[in-house]
Amino acid sequence: MKREAQIPSEISPNRYVEKVSLGNDEALDEEILPRQLLVHHHRDYHIVDSYAHYMMGRVVKATGDENWAYEKMKRMRRLGHRTSEVLARAIGQKDPEKISKALFGLKKREYFFRYKRHPHTKEEVEASIGVLKEEAAEQLAAASRDGKPAVRVLLTGGTGFVGQEFLWQAAHRDEIAEVVVVIRPKEIRDRKTEELLEVLTPEQRGSDLLRRLWLEGTDAERKFRFVAGDVEEPDLGISEDELAGLASSLTHVIHCAASVAFDDPYDVSFRANVTGTLNALRFSHALQEAEGSPFVAHISIETSYIHGRRIRTPAREDEIVFPRKFYNNYYELTKAMASIETERFMLDKGLRVVQLCPAIVIGESRAGNNRGDTKVVNAPINLFGRANQARGRGSNRFERSKINALARLACIFPADPSAQINLIPVDRVAEGMIAALIRPRAVGERIHLASEHRITSEQIRDIVNQEVGARVTLAEPTIHRTVTLPLLTGVLRRLKQPKVAYAMEKLGTIFAGYSEWGQPVHQVGRDVRILGLSEDRPNAEHAFRMLCRHNRYVQDYGKVRDPDEISRREKIWWELILELERETGRPVGAMSADDFRAALHERLDLEAFERKS
Repeated sequence: MKREAQIPSEISPNRYVEKVSLGNDEALDEEILPRQLLVHHHRDYHIVDSYAHYMMGRVVKATGDENWAYEKMKRMRRLGHRTSEVLARAIGQKDPEKISKALFGLKKREYFFRYKRHPHTKEEVEASIGVLKEEAAEQLAAASRDGKPAVRVLLTGGTGFVGQEFLWQAAHRDEIAEVVVVIRPKEIRDRKTEELLEVLTPEQRGSDLLRRLWLEGTDAERKFRFVAGDVEEPDLGISEDELAGLASSLTHVIHCAASVAFDDPYDVSFRANVTGTLNALRFSHALQEAEGSPFVAHISIETSYIHGRRIRTPAREDEIVFPRKFYNNYYELTKAMASIETERFMLDKGLRVVQLCPAIVIGESRAGNNRGDTKVVNAPINLFGRANQARGRGSNRFERSKINALARLACIFPADPSAQINLIPVDRVAEGMIAALIRPRAVGERIHLASEHRITSEQIRDIVNQEVGARVTLAEPTIHRTVTLPLLTGVLRRLKQPKVAYAMEKLGTIFAGYSEWGQPVHQVGRDVRILGLSEDRPNAEHAFRMLCRHNRYVQDYGKVRDPDEISRREKIWWELILELERETGRPVGAMSADDFRAALHERLDLEAFERKS
C-alpha cells in the first residue's frame, strides 16, 4: 500500500486514466493508485460477494446466457443495497453503505474510470490515417525490387517465444531481405555460487538462436544480423555507429519485446511494457523523420486483452475503452497504456503505426512446438503432468498416500466450466506480423489476432485428462481464490510443502481471472480483411491438444530445459507430425489421445527421443 501511494509521476496511471464523477461526468482531481484499476480491488473481499459470483456461474452453465446472468447479478446488487437502506433506518445507522459492506460485501461507487480523451475529432483522425496509409504505400513501393517489396526489419524481442517464430517464418519469405535483431549480452552464472562464468555477446547469442531454429548453414542465415541493445534504454541502447547505418536501410520496426508475467508489480510491468514501447516509438519516429529514410511503418505487438474484463459488449478492434469491470492484472493494464502511447505517436506526431493484438498465444498449431516456452498456458499443464507422474511414488504406504494427496491438490484448476478462453497459435501471430509488413493499408489500424473458435474451461479439463492422464477437477474460481486457496496453502506450508503451496497460489491468482464466466469476446475480421490472412482460423481444440502432447513428450513437463536438446527434439517431433499428417490425411490434433499415443510409440523411442528404425 505504501509503495503504491508513492508512484512516481512519470509512471502514474493519471497520465492515461481519469476518475470521473457519476453524478456530473466531471473528472475528479485525485491521485489514482494502480491497484484501483484491477478487478480484485473492487471484489472478492466478502464471502457473500464471492458466493454470488459462484451462483451466477451456475446460472450461466444452466442457461448458457451470460447476459441474463449479468442482469440477475445487477438486480441482486440493487436488492442488497435497498435491504441495507431499510436495515440502516431500522437501527438508526446514518450510513447504509456500512451495512451493505458488512452484510453483503457491497459498496456503491460514485465514480468510474475512463481513458483521457485525445483532442482529435473523428474526421481529423480518419483524414490523418488516410494520409499515413498513402505515405506507407509510397514508401513500400520505393523500397521494392522487381515489383516485390524488399523489407528490412529491426526486431525487438527476437529471443522470445513470438519473436523466434517470426524469425523462422521470415527466413522462408523472399520479400524479407534483412532482419536486424536487438539483443542484450547474456551473463552465464553458476547456479549455486552466482559466480560469473561467461558473457555471451549478441553475435554469439544470435548464432546460437539460428542454430536452434535449424537455420545454421542455410542461405537464409545471411538475412539475420544481431546488434547489442536494450529496449529500456534510449535509442534502444544501440550504438551511434550502428544507428547511422540503420537509419538509411530499415523499412520497418517490429516492437515485440514485452513482459508476459501476469504477477509482476506495477512498476516492473510499466518499465517492460510502457517504457520499452516509448523507446521503440521514439526510435521509429526518428527513422521516419530522417532525411532520405526508406522507413515504412512501426509495428507494435500488443494483446487483445488491452480491453480488460467485459461482459455483454464485444471488445472492438477500432477503439480502446477503459473496462467497467477493470483489468485482471498489471500486464493487461500496462499493455493498454502502451497501446495508448502508440496511438498518441500516430495522431500527435504522424508516426505510421500498426497495432497487432494477439489473444493468449500458445504453441504452433500443427505440432505444438514452442521453442521451450514454459509460461502462461504451459505452466498449469506442466504442473498437472508432474503431479500425475508423482502418483503412486514413495517408499512406503504413508509416503505414497501423502504424495497422492498432494497430487490431487495440485490438480485443482480454478475455472468456471462455461468460461471461454481465446487461444491463438504462435504461427498465426507470426503470419500476421509478416502480412503487416507488406500491406500498407494496415497502417493506422488495431487488429486482433484472435479467433472466433474459443475453448471452454470444461473442454480444457477434459483434454488435459485425456492427453496428460491427470485427474484435473474444476473449482469455482472466486470461492477457490478467496476461501479455499488460503486454507490449503496454509496447511501445505505447515506440512513443509512450500513448493506445492507456491504452485497452487500461482495457478489460483494468475489464471483464475481468465477462467471466470463472462470472459471478453474479441471482435475479429481485420486479420482477414486487412492483413489477408486465411478465413480458416486455427482450431483451438486441436491446437490445445498439440500443446499438451508437446509438453508431455518433448519437454517432459518442463524438465527438459537445455535449448539445444529442445531444438533437437522439436525437429524430430515436427518431422514425425508431418509424416502422420501425410498418412492420415488430417491434422494430428484431430487424432484421439489413444490413437496418437499408439502411433507415437510405434515410431519414436521416447526415452532417447530418437526415431525407431
